[in-house]
Amino acid sequence: MALVAAFFVLDDDLSTHTGLEARIAEQIIPGLADLGFELVRISVLGRETPTVQVMADRLDGSLITVEDCERISYAVGAILDVNDPIPGNWTLEVSSAGIDRPLTRPKDWDRFSGHLAKAEILVPINGRRRFSGVVLGSDEVGGRLRLDDGSEVVLPFRELRKARLILTDALIEATRQMMPPPKSPPEGGCPDVVEASGAGEK
Repeated sequence: MALVAAFFVLDDDLSTHTGLEARIAEQIIPGLADLGFELVRISVLGRETPTVQVMADRLDGSLITVEDCERISYAVGAILDVNDPIPGNWTLEVSSAGIDRPLTRPKDWDRFSGHLAKAEILVPINGRRRFSGVVLGSDEVGGRLRLDDGSEVVLPFRELRKARLILTDALIEATRQMMPPPKSPPEGGCPDVVEASGAGEK
């Protein structure tokens, strides 16, 4: 199987993935862990030539570098090449979660407690699907937000369509603290998407 790769990063909680994405996540998580990384999120986009987008962090919580993205791309590409979960041609993209990162796991909600976020759920709560406010962590049910009016809401993980941090000066400063000491890009993570194409054999 030939490989074309690109560079992104992902989430390791399989509860946030279903179908093909869950199967791919299950296949690549052990390999990522062996290299010192964890999955933040995985997405498979498109039909003719699907794009597999992988978003990842270091296990110690610090942001990944361009070199890390290259290592992840090589490892994930090799795993997909062997397991062949996607017949035909596909493209792999590996990236960092970025500063205004998605909140895909309970520990993301706990880790970024105190920062602003916006979220959208599948089933409305009191007629409302979209929310924004201060992250208050998580419980066994979902992620918690304090809204502008001072009220609090719990957004069930099973109903969470998407959730993402809002870029603020406080978040930028907190992100700087997570950057690895040497050789880090100025803002942390992979600054650009590096694309690679891969072709799987049937």
